[in-house]
Amino acid sequence: MNIIFHSQSHGTLSLEEVIQEVMGFVKKEPERFYKIIIGTDSHPANPVSLVTALTIWRVGNGAIHFWTKSDKKVFHSMRDRIWEEAIRSITMAQEIRARLQSAMGDEFFWDGNEIHVDIGENGPTRELIDGVKGMIKGYNFEPIIKPYAFGASVVADRHT
Repeated sequence: MNIIFHSQSHGTLSLEEVIQEVMGFVKKEPERFYKIIIGTDSHPANPVSLVTALTIWRVGNGAIHFWTKSDKKVFHSMRDRIWEEAIRSITMAQEIRARLQSAMGDEFFWDGNEIHVDIGENGPTRELIDGVKGMIKGYNFEPIIKPYAFGASVVADRHT
């Protein structure tokens, strides 16, 4: 994966550099519990860039986050855009999970990794909930929707 990430505290990074930063963050306090949270968001008007955010949450004691932005793309429906956001998050989550598991072993991050999706019970996205959540669960991630999907609706949204 040749993706460029951004971070307010670390600047521009490659995926490998992000993995190194995450490992350093975890190794500072390895006894703590950590969660990987990935969410993607975009503006509703075309053309749009999809922003995918990676948050490593040291539960109860801070987090670090990184984001990447896609080239602009035209979506013909809200449904297509939401599905693309979910697929980008799943793809990123699989890559991050595999690299961290390879680098750090099985004891870190493997329970409760979350994909936050910018859909909810209220509004036009409610009809997509079952399908999107089912797809995310099929990849062994925990789907989180609004109002709890801060990885998409706050972290990624901040960079759209």
